[in-house]
Amino acid sequence: MQEWQPLVIGARSGLAEEYGFVRCEGGVCAATGMRAAGVAAGLRKEPNRRDLALVVADEACACAATFTQNRFCAAPVQVSRERVANGRARAVVLNSGNANASTGEPGCEVARATAAIVANGLGCDEEDVLVASTGVIGVPLALDGFRTGVPAAIAALADTTEAAHDAATAVMTTDTVAKESAYEGTVCSGNERICVHVGGFVKGSGMIQPNMATMLCVLSTDAPLTAKAARTALRAAVGQTFNKVTVDSDTSTNDTCILFATGHAGGPAIDEASDAYPAVAAAIRSVCEDLSRQIAADGEGATKLVTVDVLGARSEHDAEVVARSIANSPLVKTAIFGHDANWGRVAAAAGKCGVPFEQERVDIDLLGVPVLRAGLPLPMDEDEMLRRFEGPEVDIAISLGEGEASARVWTCDLTHDYVTINGDYRT
Repeated sequence: MQEWQPLVIGARSGLAEEYGFVRCEGGVCAATGMRAAGVAAGLRKEPNRRDLALVVADEACACAATFTQNRFCAAPVQVSRERVANGRARAVVLNSGNANASTGEPGCEVARATAAIVANGLGCDEEDVLVASTGVIGVPLALDGFRTGVPAAIAALADTTEAAHDAATAVMTTDTVAKESAYEGTVCSGNERICVHVGGFVKGSGMIQPNMATMLCVLSTDAPLTAKAARTALRAAVGQTFNKVTVDSDTSTNDTCILFATGHAGGPAIDEASDAYPAVAAAIRSVCEDLSRQIAADGEGATKLVTVDVLGARSEHDAEVVARSIANSPLVKTAIFGHDANWGRVAAAAGKCGVPFEQERVDIDLLGVPVLRAGLPLPMDEDEMLRRFEGPEVDIAISLGEGEASARVWTCDLTHDYVTINGDYRT
């Protein structure tokens, strides 16, 4: 009997390890010149739960951000988008419990007033303070919690791993765990070798797709990036990571991803033409990819992190359309939850999405096992597949046999708990 080899996923370029970066502790405070705090400000129903986070650079620095493309974008998104356009910022204040979305001009006034409270406490320009919120939509956000919570957060600011974790915890909604990542490495900047850190945190568990997620993300680096280089690196990283995550195909009103670049690592400014830029950009992407995988793994009610790879497509666009069709299929996702090695669900999801291909050329692997070759099923050991399902991750790979393009998307399984969580969200 012929032994079929698993599909080979092409090497992914631009990852931090290729440039000598290694994982480190510290989260958003891994970068020199950054401090953070997370406190309970009474913004949520649970009075002792952290619900206000503050992330502060020692001084205003290069800053870039990406935001939701949902037309019902929240007040803090509108305010922060306008302010970050100048390419600099000093701080961001984030809250959970209330999205401050669909609240009109009063919501924008609250967002600006929140920033003013922070600016007054830090002694900086109001325009250098960004805001972000997550929680229930359509409910006015009161300032009372910020009047007491912001001074408490300022008093608690620290550059420690614990402070970074407190901030990451304060923005959680339906998340079950805080999500953090950090890398460090040495790069050549001009005639110097400098030690660079990149770190950050993210919240996100539901309403994940198509661009970013129901996510608030704060990233930082001490690399001396110019504002333009920070913007270019962030957009590229988000495009290949956060924009490749899907839990339920919905897009939030509040998605915000912010990158501070303090420059405290020293050395000359790093622009897109600098020798150090590819390494720093790779580290930013790696932090974003790590956080993206954590989002998918912690999808609402999820028990499995699912990676969908599509190979052999005519274009990257075609590959991504097929990957998202598979990743968003309720039949695929529930089969994974039920530990059912039903590759037919994968084939059907690929075939329905409008991307042209010949089924006679299609190969499919499930959990690293070849299950379909040239459009025909292969013998499958059901007991072995059940054993493989015991792991925390499920890999799906499909080759269309049409070209050389590929795409990767992360998702999770669909469980009873997803319905429970979202059915009870406001209650």
